[in-house]
Amino acid sequence: MSQDQKTPNAHEKIEKNVGLLAVFIAVAVSFGGLAEIVPLMYQAEAVQPLPGVKPYPALELAGRDIYVREGCYNCHSQMVRTLRFETERYGHYSLAGESVYDRPFQWGSKRTGPDLARVGGRYSDAWHRVHLNDPRDVVPESNMPSFPWLSKNAVDGDTVQSHMRALKRLGDPYTDAEIAAAPAAVDGKTEMDAVVAYLQGLGRHAPRGE
Repeated sequence: MSQDQKTPNAHEKIEKNVGLLAVFIAVAVSFGGLAEIVPLMYQAEAVQPLPGVKPYPALELAGRDIYVREGCYNCHSQMVRTLRFETERYGHYSLAGESVYDRPFQWGSKRTGPDLARVGGRYSDAWHRVHLNDPRDVVPESNMPSFPWLSKNAVDGDTVQSHMRALKRLGDPYTDAEIAAAPAAVDGKTEMDAVVAYLQGLGRHAPRGE
């Protein structure tokens, strides 16, 4: 056997060294991930809101915070897919321009309950109040938990105002006047009022039809 045949090449050395192989795999995956993710990050920043889409008004913003706090996203997605049976049931498929001011966005695949991307205007405020207080009163087979405390808890205007200031720093185009008026806009409102306002706004700027 010649000397060249006895001496392992660089490729063989890497294959036989588990630690070194793991390092190179991690490096390759990292570069591949960056090549895919970074362009998408810049593309996401370039997404323009759909016509009429603006940052959430104070009461709806409070409702969205409560929606997230109570874990509603664990059972309800807000993402209508581009499949015919989805668009026939819910309406136009979801577009990125609808969610430019969502932090965090509510897109996902979890569907213990129905998707809520187009729920705005589908039911009356009274229906939502009864449903949130005890879902079985309007949907007997529902396994959704009840949220009776929402009717008792008041919305904290200072918290909403602070959230709006933070969102403005992140780029949401809130005006100083809107931020200043936030406490008054939610004064006397309950968390139930806020959640209902948020739900009624979902999908209102979505395109009609497929």
